[in-house]
Amino acid sequence: MTEAATALKPVTVVPEARRAAFLPALFSPALMLIGERAVYQFMSWLAPDDYAGGLWNFHERRGQPLFLSPDADKRFRIFCETNGYMGDVSAEAAGIIATLFALSHLSFRHEADHLSEAYMRLYEFAGDHPEAGEIFKAID
Repeated sequence: MTEAATALKPVTVVPEARRAAFLPALFSPALMLIGERAVYQFMSWLAPDDYAGGLWNFHERRGQPLFLSPDADKRFRIFCETNGYMGDVSAEAAGIIATLFALSHLSFRHEADHLSEAYMRLYEFAGDHPEAGEIFKAID
């Protein structure tokens, strides 16, 4: 497979059999529970009217962890107090936004290259997402 063909490989949902390895790979073994909780807390903060917990999907690309997203077939109204963003996004885009917030937040609290690399990998992926404009407005 060429590098260009590999770059176009879509994001996939992590199968149940490999879910246990996802969080340590994304946040590091030491920060996996803190990271997971941070994503859920950011989602609660960003979409208080539309998010009340539930199941989440884990997403990867080329075998690398990318983000978590609510396992929901609905849109989420996102409001970010810090930049005034208000928008309506898919569950996948909402998960990308919440995961980017969590990775950024954690990277300032825990000096770990792993977190910065995960943030940059997801940020790059978000640039090619159909809702890139909304994602970047939300995290600006």
